[in-house]
Amino acid sequence: MKIENSDLSVVAVRTSQYPTDLKPEFLLVGRSNVGKSSFINALIGRKNYAKTSSTPGKTQTLNFYICNDKFYLVDVPGYGYAYVDKATQKKFGLMIEEYLKTRENMRLVFMLVDSRIKPTEDDILMYNYLKYYHVPVTIVATKYDKIKANQRDKNLKIINSTLNLDDNDKIVYFSSITKKGKDEIYNIIAKYLESGDQFEE
Repeated sequence: MKIENSDLSVVAVRTSQYPTDLKPEFLLVGRSNVGKSSFINALIGRKNYAKTSSTPGKTQTLNFYICNDKFYLVDVPGYGYAYVDKATQKKFGLMIEEYLKTRENMRLVFMLVDSRIKPTEDDILMYNYLKYYHVPVTIVATKYDKIKANQRDKNLKIINSTLNLDDNDKIVYFSSITKKGKDEIYNIIAKYLESGDQFEE
């Protein structure tokens, strides 16, 4: 599988604005500046289509990218946004929670963490939240190209131990520069599309 065409189809802040066609959706979560926009751009093959920024908290809506007219990649506000006020942080959190609790056609969450550093407290909270609600999740360790070869195994173990991953949770090392992990992500999406697996709370 590969993404042949894509478009930012819907921008939403509440359930009434979500797409109504009930196509499968794949949610992207991660702390601010973890590389979600670069991840999207790499997957859809459109440079700078999802806007990247050095300013945390840039994404403030739920952005639904329709891909191949078959499924959506859903980008949500990053968590751990140090430069966003507490009221806005709370609003972002409620938007994400509302989506996770109500969206029956959501197939899988791609949770992005920075492969160079130990997962943050916010990462741990997000992972535990997903596991509490039995949400299927794949960990995407971004910025793989920035890790020295002799540090990779060590960093993988740190991610595993810090998040206390389940044995069946998958980690994909990903680089938006070299495109490492891109085909692996495609294969994961294809598997869920073919199986018709659906998240049920």
